[in-house]
Amino acid sequence: MNMLPYIDLYCERTAPGLWNEPLNAFSNVAFLIAAFLALRIALRRGQPDPLEIGVITLGGTIGVGSFLFHIFANSATELADVIPIWSFVALYVLLIIYRSTDQNLSRTLRIGGISAFISGAVVWFTSNDITTNATTRPDILNGSLQYAPALIALVIFAALTTLRKHPARNYIVLAAVLFFASLIFRSIDLALCETTRIGTHFMWHLLNGAMVAVLLQALVLKFPPQRT
Repeated sequence: MNMLPYIDLYCERTAPGLWNEPLNAFSNVAFLIAAFLALRIALRRGQPDPLEIGVITLGGTIGVGSFLFHIFANSATELADVIPIWSFVALYVLLIIYRSTDQNLSRTLRIGGISAFISGAVVWFTSNDITTNATTRPDILNGSLQYAPALIALVIFAALTTLRKHPARNYIVLAAVLFFASLIFRSIDLALCETTRIGTHFMWHLLNGAMVAVLLQALVLKFPPQRT
């Protein structure tokens, strides 16, 4: 794995090496904490739902994949970083739709398909490749535009739950605020490099971990599975 060219995307990394991004690597513990807290609540509630456990597990694997990327920083571990993120987003959205439609599979697939088409269109116009060439750096907002679909989806979700006075509305609004703040820190990492010396990317992890914790607790507490 360390035979691949290393990818230098963030301020903290100044050279190849396993421990050249310690803050960026170990700040990913936030995702593991988020998954642990949600799993504990789900188990205490009783009769944990397999889909729910799957989403919680993916939330934790975001931290594992990102940790590997910031340790090895190459094209292989970059995939380990981005795949869990988008897998979590996709499964979380589908499960929320499924629970919100009284677990109607056909409606879930229909709404999910429309959402996927819109998200794909946004990605097409706001981002280049998800992965990054080892010799080049993102030129717009440090590559943060690839997360525009997730932010748009969260804002819409927050608006809908607020308008409908859904019990989860405060959770979703807080998650949207946390995600927006985390995107700011991700975007300014290189811009503030000379000032901070360590960058701000680790704050992207900490705030994203908090956002995942809020979203998972909203799922477990406010969108419980229907028992037949």
